Amino acid sequence: MNQNPNNSSLAAGAKTIVLKLRREGFEALYAGGCVRDMILGREPKDFDVVTDARPDTVLKLFPRSVAVGKAFGVVRVGVDACLPCARLGEALRRSLVALAKKDSGSATDIYYDVATYRTDGNYSDGRHPQSVTFADEATDAARRDFTINAMFFDPIEGKIRDLVGGKEDLDKKIIRTVGDPDKRFQEDHLRMLRAVRFAATLNFTIEAQTADAVRRQAKFIGRVSAERIQQELTRILLEALKPGDALETLSSLGLLKEILPEVEAMRGQEQPPQFHPEGDVWTHTVLMLNAMNKPSLRLATRGAWLAYSVLLHDVGKPATAVKAPDRIRFNRHAAFGADMAAVILQRLRLPSADIKAISHIIGNHMRFMDVRRMRKSTLRRLITAETFPDELELHRLDCEASHGDMQNYIFLNDFKKGFQAEPVLPPPLVTGNDIVALGVLRGPLVGKIKKAVYDAQLEGRFEGREAAMKWLKKMEKELGKQP
Repeated sequence: MNQNPNNSSLAAGAKTIVLKLRREGFEALYAGGCVRDMILGREPKDFDVVTDARPDTVLKLFPRSVAVGKAFGVVRVGVDACLPCARLGEALRRSLVALAKKDSGSATDIYYDVATYRTDGNYSDGRHPQSVTFADEATDAARRDFTINAMFFDPIEGKIRDLVGGKEDLDKKIIRTVGDPDKRFQEDHLRMLRAVRFAATLNFTIEAQTADAVRRQAKFIGRVSAERIQQELTRILLEALKPGDALETLSSLGLLKEILPEVEAMRGQEQPPQFHPEGDVWTHTVLMLNAMNKPSLRLATRGAWLAYSVLLHDVGKPATAVKAPDRIRFNRHAAFGADMAAVILQRLRLPSADIKAISHIIGNHMRFMDVRRMRKSTLRRLITAETFPDELELHRLDCEASHGDMQNYIFLNDFKKGFQAEPVLPPPLVTGNDIVALGVLRGPLVGKIKKAVYDAQLEGRFEGREAAMKWLKKMEKELGKQP
C-alpha cells in the first residue's frame, strides 16, 4: 500500500468507528473504493465500513446515526469532525467542519456508511436487489461489482483483506467483475457504465470477458433511470483522463448507441478537408474531448457546461450535411445542433439552467468566425456573457482539433484584456423615459432606439449623459422618431 490511511483526516473518523465496533466484540473493516484508492496512493474521497454488527446494533452504538438503508443493512454514522483529529490543528478542524452534513445530526459531524456483511437476493429491476441476507466477509466480497472494489482493509493491523484477486487486478491495471460478468451486469445494469468510468479515470483496460459481457448486455442499459445514466456519463466526461478515449470505449462496447445515438451518428460523417484535415465529425469530437483542460477542476456545473458543449457542438452536422458543388456544407448546423442538444439533455434529466446554457454555447459557437468584423458593442456583450469562458474554450478546442487557425481566439483574448481595467458594461446614459420625452410613443421602437444609443455609448461616440442626449437629438430622424 502506497499510502498510510491513518494519516488521512477522513480516515481518522472511520477508524474511530472501527475501534468502537471492535471494542463491542464485532468485526469491522474499511471496504470498497477507499481501499482501492489507498493502494493506488490516491486520497480517498470517503470511507465505507463493513461489519458483522446488525443495523439495529449500529444504531444503538452510535447515537448520531441515520438508518438510510436499514433494509439493505446500511446505516449512516456521524462522527464529530473535531474529536478524532484534535491534534491535527485548527485549520484542519475548520476544513472538516466545512465538510460536515448540516441536514441532520451535529453541524460538525462527518458521516460514514456502515454496512452489515450481506448477500443480495434477486434483482428484479436490473438495479436493486429485492432483499438481502446478512452474511460474512467472504460472501459480502463475492456480491460486489468489480474486484478492485471488493477488497477490505484492517486499519488496526494495517493489512489488506483480498478474497477476490483485486490487488492482482490493480497491478495488472484491469477492470474485472467479481465472478460471472453476465450475472453482475444483469443484477445491476448501471455497472456497465461504471466499468467504463473506472477504466477511464484510472487509465485501466476492461478485461476481455468483462468487456464481452457488456456488449451482450448493453441493450439493457436503457432500463436504468435517466438520472443515473446522466450521473455516470457526466463523471466520465469530467473525470476521465482522456474523455475522448472513454467515448470510443462506450461506442466499442455498444453502450453509446443506446444512450446517445445522436453522438454515435457522428461517426463517418465527412467534413471538408480544407477546414477539417483531422477527419470526420467523430474524430474531431474525440480530439476535442481529449484536449479539454481538466474541467473537473472547475466548478462542477461549469465543467459540465464545457464538456457537454464539446460533446454535442457538432451533433447537428449529420442531419444538415449537404454536398454542395464546392464542398460538403452544414447549413445552420449550430442552431440545429442547439435544438438537438436541448432534447438530448432533457432526456438525460440535466437541470434546465444547464440545458439552457449548454444549448446557447452550442448555438453560438459559429459566431466566433466573425468576431474581427463585429462592432465593439457586440463584442462587449459577447465577452460579458455568463457563458463566455466556456464559449471561448470551446472555440479554442474547436480550432486546435481542426484547421489550427487561432487568430480569432487571440483577438478575443486581446480584446478582453483591453477592457479589464474598466467596467465592461457601464450603465446606459439614456433611458427609455428620455426617449419617450422626445416624443416617441411607448412600444418596441423605444427599445430599438435605446439599444442604438447604448451601442453608440459602448463604441465611445460620446462621454457623459449630456453628450449622449445631444447625440440622440441629432440622430432623431435616423433612429426612427415618430411624429
